[in-house]
Amino acid sequence: MDRRSFLRSVPAAAAAASLGSPLAAAAGTSSPSSAGRQDGPFQLDYAPHDGQFRLSAGKDLQGIDSYLAQLEWAYEHGFRSWEDNGMAGRSIEDQNKIAAKMEQLGMRMGVFVANFGTAFQPQTFSSGKQDALENFQNDLRKAVEVAKRVHAKWMTIVLGTRDPRLPDGYQHANAIEMLRRGAEIFEPHDLTMVMEPLNPINHPDMYLVRSDHAYMLCKAVQSPAVKILFDIYHQAISEGDLWRNIERCWDEIAYFQIGDNPGRKEPYTGEVNYNELFRRIHAKGFTGVMGMEHGKSQGGLEGEQKLLAAYRRADQF
Repeated sequence: MDRRSFLRSVPAAAAAASLGSPLAAAAGTSSPSSAGRQDGPFQLDYAPHDGQFRLSAGKDLQGIDSYLAQLEWAYEHGFRSWEDNGMAGRSIEDQNKIAAKMEQLGMRMGVFVANFGTAFQPQTFSSGKQDALENFQNDLRKAVEVAKRVHAKWMTIVLGTRDPRLPDGYQHANAIEMLRRGAEIFEPHDLTMVMEPLNPINHPDMYLVRSDHAYMLCKAVQSPAVKILFDIYHQAISEGDLWRNIERCWDEIAYFQIGDNPGRKEPYTGEVNYNELFRRIHAKGFTGVMGMEHGKSQGGLEGEQKLLAAYRRADQF
């Protein structure tokens, strides 16, 4: 499932992010004493999406009632965060209901897509066009309001495609300037945009593909409002050598997303050794969110049970 398909899967009402000390005291993270448990909170803070446990939470429920029931079910089964790419497209009424339920449960909100309108537009960051900058800034201003409403900290940004008419140096300079201008909007609110490199198989010709490129942009911008979203599925394709690359850009990673390769399904459906990878991430002291941005390898209630079992297995270390 590619990002655009994932976003399109959000219901019609919904159609139209850090390491170390900043999160060390975050609510909802589990203690080392939970290691090996099969019922309590996970050791890492995995965040499901709407629809992943819909049948388990109540197959006859629809719309926002189903969404809220899934939040309750997720909490009861050890999840302490939630992720919703299309949150900015949901009604304000539904956003408020979701925020209230999560606050009641003590769950935290993971990412939503901040630049939903410009994420996949051609040459969004690479061209240096004034209208691209203005559209991006407008998206961020709207995202700030949504973030306040749902108590979100991190928002995904996608940097658009390359500009084939410009040498790389100019494209990098344009992207750095655009990120700095965006950071000016987020910094006063203590919000973080997390840049997501996307693999060239599902998303050809994207400007941002590799973690080392994202790392360079972070170091150039030098803002707490600009960090990396390390999507394990994408980087398994784009660069491999996952753990070494995670360690190299550790100080700029604010958020992880999960999906096995090939297929972008739950852990143990592909080649990634998720148990070892999660063990190492946990051992490094990561207390942030691990977004479950992937599909399921099996449909129906059995597929939901398989999904939960995969995370229980991967969390045993």
